[in-house]
Amino acid sequence: MTADSEVATADGYLRGQLVVDGLVALLDLEAIETDIFRGVSPKVAMQRVFGGQVAGQALVAAGRTVDSQRLVHSLHSYFIRPGDPSIPIIYTVERIRDGRSFSVRRVLAIQHGQPIFTLSASFQLAQDGIDHQAEMPAAPAPESLPTLAERFAGFDELAEAMRQIPQPFDVRYVDDPPWVQRMHGPREHQPHRVWLKADGVLPDDPLLHVCVVTFASDMNLLDSVLIHHGLAARLDPISMASLDHAMWFHRQFRADDWLLYVSASSSASGGRGLASGQFFSRDGRLVASVTQEGMIRLPNG
Repeated sequence: MTADSEVATADGYLRGQLVVDGLVALLDLEAIETDIFRGVSPKVAMQRVFGGQVAGQALVAAGRTVDSQRLVHSLHSYFIRPGDPSIPIIYTVERIRDGRSFSVRRVLAIQHGQPIFTLSASFQLAQDGIDHQAEMPAAPAPESLPTLAERFAGFDELAEAMRQIPQPFDVRYVDDPPWVQRMHGPREHQPHRVWLKADGVLPDDPLLHVCVVTFASDMNLLDSVLIHHGLAARLDPISMASLDHAMWFHRQFRADDWLLYVSASSSASGGRGLASGQFFSRDGRLVASVTQEGMIRLPNG
């Protein structure tokens, strides 16, 4: 992704096809040796590497070592140390197993000689079998909902911070975002619904679409923990970081088509919050599920 001024739109946000192309380039790792890859971070002012970025890049590294006919169906990962956005990330892939139907890979992301992230992923040849899914929750059409820029109206500090960060996704909140909900207090036991898609056209590579959604899955998931307590990042004095992240990919999809991301939090304790989510395609197919635990600390925590 890039922060060059020429991709800024009239409202001052960095978005559109050039930013999406930057995301694709970000996920296009450099092969530097057999099963060893190098990734970089966007040239924007961030204290640490965004968790969705390192997860997406690690999954790209794993996928580059698997036959293209085998599609990723699950990943399990841990965030070990904060990533340094000023230097490249080295991804080493271990080929755990290649069976008749499944392949398993383990990826270690390294900076400054130390692991910052680990991921295990499983890939499968396409097969027929029994089929059922959870029902997609009702939601208005994404085009009928306010844009992200419109949601930031009246929240000038948040808006200015977001204008400094490239926005490769068109995000439409069905339910009020945390910075609005906090004005009304805690909102317990309610799902959090967000429409999102890449804000441009992506190449026809199934692995890329999965990696793009892996990137996006880390953007809003812990919001469902925050709204439970009437909190919002950047507006409340809280420290947050992803601890682990697991995903399951059920059916093929395109990340440049609208996906409804529905999340909820079942527990928060000990300075940690647990959230789970589901991605539905616009036609109602459940395409992916995700679970994440994050560190959420208050000033006295």
